Amino acid sequence: MTVDPITLQVIQARLAGIVQEMQNSLFRTGYSTIIRESQDASCAILNRQGEVVAQHVVLPLHMGAFPACAEAILKAYPPPEIHNGDAFIINHPYLGGSPHAPDMGVFTPIFYKDEWVGFASNMAHKSDIGGTVPGSGSGNAREIYQEGLHLPPVKYMSRLQPIKEIEAMITANSRTPVVVIGDLRGQVGAARLGERRIAELMERYGKETILDSTDLLSAHTENRVRQAIASWPDGDSEGESFVDHDGIDLTRPIRIHVKVKKAGSTIQFDFSDSSDQTQGPANIRPPLVRAACVYCLVALVDRFLPINQGLARVVEATFREGSVVNPRFPAAVNTYMPTALTVAEAVLRALAPFVPDKRISGGSGSAALVLGGRDARTHRAYVHYEIFSGGTGARWSKDGVSATAFHLSNCKTAPVEIIESEFPTQVERFEMIQDSGGAGRWRGGLGFARDYRILADEVRFSMRTDKHSTEPFGSENGLAGGRGSCIVNPGLNEEKRLPSRFGDQRLRKGDLLRIERPGGGGIGSPLERPVEQVLEDVRQEYISIATAKSCYGVVIGLTDGEPCLRLPETQLLRGEKQKKQ
Repeated sequence: MTVDPITLQVIQARLAGIVQEMQNSLFRTGYSTIIRESQDASCAILNRQGEVVAQHVVLPLHMGAFPACAEAILKAYPPPEIHNGDAFIINHPYLGGSPHAPDMGVFTPIFYKDEWVGFASNMAHKSDIGGTVPGSGSGNAREIYQEGLHLPPVKYMSRLQPIKEIEAMITANSRTPVVVIGDLRGQVGAARLGERRIAELMERYGKETILDSTDLLSAHTENRVRQAIASWPDGDSEGESFVDHDGIDLTRPIRIHVKVKKAGSTIQFDFSDSSDQTQGPANIRPPLVRAACVYCLVALVDRFLPINQGLARVVEATFREGSVVNPRFPAAVNTYMPTALTVAEAVLRALAPFVPDKRISGGSGSAALVLGGRDARTHRAYVHYEIFSGGTGARWSKDGVSATAFHLSNCKTAPVEIIESEFPTQVERFEMIQDSGGAGRWRGGLGFARDYRILADEVRFSMRTDKHSTEPFGSENGLAGGRGSCIVNPGLNEEKRLPSRFGDQRLRKGDLLRIERPGGGGIGSPLERPVEQVLEDVRQEYISIATAKSCYGVVIGLTDGEPCLRLPETQLLRGEKQKKQ
């Protein structure tokens, strides 16, 4: 394998550009707000072995999902059955690697001069694929059969011709068939674009040069990560974090525990002490847990690392069968994302002693909201699906970020204008929540509140989230972030508080639904935060005057309505608080 360094870098940049172009095509052709606005999708190029050659990462978990799905396709279809113009689909979490049923993968074989050289692929969330509730994600599901239609690896198109029986099966099992098929066809189109671009790349540089380059790039990425790991001190460490509950037993938190053993350039993750698999849909499959470990390494080593199979080769992970991170079929998995984010938090806590300057506190986790019913304006069924995060934990030397997506959930919050124009829902409030960020030398990011007025006669509401009972943890004397909540008709006699995950809550026309997202935890003692920063936080309304005094020991008054620092009183109060520590 001899490819000169300049050509290698050009090919790396071109591969990254191809998957980005595929991604742009997918977002622009998406029928659903899930793809078009929230951008819940990823694109990748794979080699003939199903290994990731290049990926545009929106959802890092797809780094593990793509190879697992490709492996299932290759088992079901030997090379003589793979033809130019075919398209394979799969969404089965156990027979493949899809995180849950709504995440459907499309894989189209790439041919160059009649020779099969790899796959162009993408994975995107579907608005509805059946199951017990609109959106296919009941927080009360007890097995995957309640979570919608599951497809093993099957051909969706054969030699450019759609297989009508497969399409008919999908449409017959969806509450929003037009939207689902429109998104699926858009996925095929984005993959076809990837096919053409890879063929053009091989035409310019030669097939062997491209194939050799992809092997070299994966080896280079692996070596870079191993070199970074080798610079860390050897040793063992542990980390853990908790999920609220599984949606069935609301009293039992779910423990994610990881032991890390680092020696030389190798690193091992052992999740054996995590909780048993759950009755409810909080389980997550091992390919996604490994991808979460990869994400953490990328975050700690170099966020600009090329995304390819070299990353996966570094991670050695062990799991206990029958645990929440290695469930037995047919355990429910549709609420995998809050668990995945908890995995990332546990791993980052375990890795903190090795890379202390990149420590981070707990964050808000993720949320998926689904409102389903019939729109009187169109006389059609609709599924209003949104993805949220909240405040990130404070980072060593930096405050957390407010009202954002982070870690493994990088989807965008759908614009208010889009929601109101496409669904019978009115957004009456969207603002950050004061004092929701955990106090600390570096403050946690703030969560946010979003109020929805229901305009349809009858709506079925489901939610999959976390951190309503488990606080986003603070670190090194930093305080925890504020918890989230879900309230129907807040402040009225019929007010109802809902748990962090559930399925099929009925709402009526005129009801107000309030979603409050958690803030992130702080790092370091709040008494060490510079008083000027506390004053600025008050001015920006990130924290209240009362919190400035009670948590930070900073006394702030008002002069002509403007916050101003009372330094002598602050020095006295901080001195008293420091003596009590």
